[in-house]
Amino acid sequence: MKHALRQSMGQQLSLTPQLLQSIRLLHLNAIDLEREVARALEDNPLLEADADDHSDTDVEQDVAPVELEESYDFAVETRMQDYVDPGLSRMGAGSGEDDPVARCMARETGGVRQFVLEQFRLELKRSEDLALAEWLVDQVDDAGYLEMSLELLEQAAIQRFGHVGERVRALREQMLRLEPAGYGAADLRECLLVQLDLRDHDEAGFGTAKQILRDHLHVLGSHDHNALAAALGVEADEVICAERLIMSLDPKPGGQHESEPQQYVIPDVIVRKGRHGAWVVSLNPLTAPKVRISPFVESVLDSAADESGMKRMRELLQDARWLTRGLSMRYDTLLKTTQAIVERQLAFFDRGEEGMRPLTLREVADAIGMHESSISRITTGKYVQTPRGTFELKYFFAVRLEGASVAGVAVRAMVKRLIEGENRSSPLADDTIVSLLARQGIHIARRTVAKYREMLHIASAKERREPGLTSHTSLRAHAPLRQAQ
Repeated sequence: MKHALRQSMGQQLSLTPQLLQSIRLLHLNAIDLEREVARALEDNPLLEADADDHSDTDVEQDVAPVELEESYDFAVETRMQDYVDPGLSRMGAGSGEDDPVARCMARETGGVRQFVLEQFRLELKRSEDLALAEWLVDQVDDAGYLEMSLELLEQAAIQRFGHVGERVRALREQMLRLEPAGYGAADLRECLLVQLDLRDHDEAGFGTAKQILRDHLHVLGSHDHNALAAALGVEADEVICAERLIMSLDPKPGGQHESEPQQYVIPDVIVRKGRHGAWVVSLNPLTAPKVRISPFVESVLDSAADESGMKRMRELLQDARWLTRGLSMRYDTLLKTTQAIVERQLAFFDRGEEGMRPLTLREVADAIGMHESSISRITTGKYVQTPRGTFELKYFFAVRLEGASVAGVAVRAMVKRLIEGENRSSPLADDTIVSLLARQGIHIARRTVAKYREMLHIASAKERREPGLTSHTSLRAHAPLRQAQ
């Protein structure tokens, strides 16, 4: 055997302690960041809270106008004092049936059962249906499953209410798709399948996950990816992807919502209309704690003799510098990322969900010259307050609808608007909605419309029809939809 030395050239990223700390700071949410900074202030005597110095973030940048249906000027203003409503903000926005405040109040006052009943009360018009729904909710255990088989459930309903077997089945199907999804399922398979079906069907691993739940749930517990791959005729990597999707579902939909407090978040970033109609992005000072090194102590240590007794102090100085630079990197990345998102989702800020356009992590990463993983970290658990509500930054990464050039979120909003404007004596069938969308160049399948209706908790056209009204609905009666740019 001959031994030889060879030289080769290559690039390798060295993860220094400073870089690792910067990456970790990107990932922390507002609460964890506050704890991290408080701990650093307590452990490192060279650090002090900085409430006034904004030298690192006092930058104003004008961005070229973005052409949509009109011209928009977009300005980025990062002065810490320019923020709107720094107090606690509720997640999401809406009114009526979609009011998150009402949802949280119902959830907090009576747990998940009361929460489900509040949704039923919004959707059911007849008192006998509501009475049946209340009885049905009482047949669900604390984990969110029926306490008896479907056959026994129907028999018990007939004994109590009369001939209502079909109505019980219909109400249970409706309950399965309320929040929390899967509540009232007969078994684990049904519970997870319902939740999966309400997810985006274009999500990675969706088809394989559905096959596993439907036909191979007993194998899933063993985590035997090769056996599942062989049974399904797919690669093991696809099984792993599907398993991750399944693991994100909730096997106990009745448990996690009991006595859950209202969900409040403090926004990390605020987006608002500024002077001359420009959109302004600014950090929220309540979630952007700043620290600094005492200038006097730093100058003393830099000029001190290199003695053994000064070693620990110099280490503390280095730690303090790493932290201040890491915080600066976090704030800069957060602002640049939000700026890039708002630039690309201006139509959303102008007219709501119908204006949401498809957007990927890579698109934002390329725009600001960073890696996708950094964008993923800085948008996870970070919230932005907007005139339309408070949202997690990840909300704006909308998936492109298969077969269309718009985001699924936008199409779902279009479906909702069409149904809200329909003639109740002749409500729009799913096929009609497909035709109306096709007129705007949005070609989707009928099952996609049905899926969005279920996600919006909207009944079928037959169930929405109100008798006794004059029918005059036609395709021309509906205002044209505006496709996202």
